[in-house]
Amino acid sequence: MRQLLLLRHAKSSWGDPGLADFDRPLAGRGLKAARLMGRELAARDWLPDLALVSAALRSRDTWRLVAAELPAHPRVAFANALYDASAADILSQIRQASASGGSLLVVGHNPGLEDLANQLAAPESEAKARKRLEEKFPTAALARFVFEGDWSGLSSARLTHCLWPRDLA
Repeated sequence: MRQLLLLRHAKSSWGDPGLADFDRPLAGRGLKAARLMGRELAARDWLPDLALVSAALRSRDTWRLVAAELPAHPRVAFANALYDASAADILSQIRQASASGGSLLVVGHNPGLEDLANQLAAPESEAKARKRLEEKFPTAALARFVFEGDWSGLSSARLTHCLWPRDLA
């Protein structure tokens, strides 16, 4: 069984209006949320073999804080293509990056990440997780999917969990 973890970057700062969107760092709330999500991944043993991370600063910082909480450090690939990507573009990156390994974590942005999560959620998904995902996908939210088969054929998966940082605080 394969596991796909979709993690929206943590809350970013708008404190410096001169920064390009790509270069915005995490806000204080985002720093805390990223650590919480990392601890939760470790506690649940949802450990990725590979992390595919948007190259935007807030995504890289989210990953750095999440990874610091994990017992082992998976391979990581930073991808410019995940910045401002559509659901189809993210799925394409997943299919290309995941030739091996049973667990992949993607750290990216809305609306593409939320759109992809909603598209992937199969009818047999957990009802509570599905309802929550349909509600919204806030910063540092995590959607966990499981499926059989190869990454290259991923088009639908069972959504098992949709966690928000405020659930863990």
